[in-house]
Amino acid sequence: MKPFNHNRFIGYICEVTPQYVRMQIPSAKLIHTFYLNGEIFLGGSVGSFVVIEGVEFGFLGRVFELNLPQGERLEITDKNINEEESQFHPIAKVELLALFDIYHPETIVKTVSRYPTVGAKVYSCSDEQMGLYISNFGVKEEDKNVPFAPLGRLTSNNASCNISLNSLFGRHCAVLGTTGGGKSWTVAKLLELVATTTTNKCILVDATGEYNSISNDMDSIQIGTGEYVFDYKNLSIDELYYLLHPSSKTQVPKLMDAIRSLKMIMIDEQEELKQYYVQDANGTYLKENLYKAGKRKRDFHVFYYKHVMEIEDKFCRFDFMHLAQQITNECNWDTDKADASSWGQRNDTDVSNCISLISRINNVMSTSEYNKIFGFRTETIPGAKDIKKGIQDFLNSEKSILRLDFSQVSFDYQVREILVNAIGNFLLSESREGKYKEHPTIVFIDEAHQFLNKSISDEYFSAKPLDAFEQISKEGRKYGLFLCIATQMPRDIPLGTLSQMGTFIVHRLINDQDKKAVENAASAANRNSLAFLPILGEGEALLVGVDFPMPLTVKIDVPHNKPDSKTPKLNKR
Repeated sequence: MKPFNHNRFIGYICEVTPQYVRMQIPSAKLIHTFYLNGEIFLGGSVGSFVVIEGVEFGFLGRVFELNLPQGERLEITDKNINEEESQFHPIAKVELLALFDIYHPETIVKTVSRYPTVGAKVYSCSDEQMGLYISNFGVKEEDKNVPFAPLGRLTSNNASCNISLNSLFGRHCAVLGTTGGGKSWTVAKLLELVATTTTNKCILVDATGEYNSISNDMDSIQIGTGEYVFDYKNLSIDELYYLLHPSSKTQVPKLMDAIRSLKMIMIDEQEELKQYYVQDANGTYLKENLYKAGKRKRDFHVFYYKHVMEIEDKFCRFDFMHLAQQITNECNWDTDKADASSWGQRNDTDVSNCISLISRINNVMSTSEYNKIFGFRTETIPGAKDIKKGIQDFLNSEKSILRLDFSQVSFDYQVREILVNAIGNFLLSESREGKYKEHPTIVFIDEAHQFLNKSISDEYFSAKPLDAFEQISKEGRKYGLFLCIATQMPRDIPLGTLSQMGTFIVHRLINDQDKKAVENAASAANRNSLAFLPILGEGEALLVGVDFPMPLTVKIDVPHNKPDSKTPKLNKR
């Protein structure tokens, strides 16, 4: 490969600054597109890649501004600027992207620590050279069997982008862009590339159901119909708080006491707590609720400390049907006036303070949306399958993609956010046990702004964040759990999550706040590169990332199976 070819000459460097260099183009003819040996070159036009001569190193750059000297602007006409002996001398600003060893030009160095000299010659960069650079992005010398995938082609010179998937997903990935920019197609293409070029698994949170036919190598779990439920016993105590949002000062203590009591009932196989149970007419102990009022504390405390590890685990392993009654049972005076070793009688003030919590529990029990998702009353949804088991079965299957279809999940009661957060916590817990280390898994979240940066407030407006995926973004990578989020509103994604994204595929963005969010999170996305975002065409995207030494403007290839993301049309009368 010869990076410098006189037939591709464009101009000379006439000014060098730390941010960019200026190139003097001897003739306006040199900025036009031309063909050489069957290959098209964009010359010195805006957005084109160029190479600059050096002594030891060559420089790779991109043209981002083009103009004429002030004295020549007044003389420009359609005729004389296109003459063979044109007297116009355009000046281009060139952004320096990287440098390469002139004796080994197939690899580049990310940091530009040197600069070209004034008078250095500038040439148009070939497709072959750009293709080699792109395929080496993020690939380390010790890497073996690196999966490469054809993501698309550069818009500047049509060079093929065979991207290392380790570079793309290894530090998490974000697909951003306004509606109609091609975001859904890009997600479908990424899923297709992973499924066809790797043995790894993808789990897709499909917010709208538009990805239902993107692959034949895909399993689907329909959520919200009762076919699959996320068993409430697998929720963490914090996630139960999200559902019930108890007030921290008065209701949380009683709720925790009730949960502990119900957990103790579940593990009391020898009826060691029988003095706290109610007996029926036949003398059988009804192991539904504990009644503490006026009872001695000793047996209760002995049993508690004997099983404290099981009781204080973070999961909701108790019978939710009896929670409301148990909260009422916990509303007693701490001690009896006549006997300090016993509980006192009912405390009506505590009962009054917990009325709203008891009401919310009963509301959760009776709400169909909650039941079809969390299985609080499993007798009403016979045959319901467990989402956790569905995910585990998929991970052990031959399929590459699992689609979690949320299109039937209600937007009410914040069910969607709570459920996705619970699934995220489950996946993070599995990854911490090392289950994805040998076979990394990628979690795709479409319409991520619906699920991330959410919180649940109690009746006193004390907010609890739903932060499972922020935790995955911070620590999942070392466990082999990677994240790919897609959203049209990056400003609504938590900065902590967005800043952990190592790769950005950014389609058209117009809103200044969205562009600012990308600029703050992606160090490589400098101001010159972001200037292209509002004018990107459909399917075009700016690719920036930690493992990409320079921003790339790519036309993403159309996926073989397209998502159903068409906008309904108005009908003619």
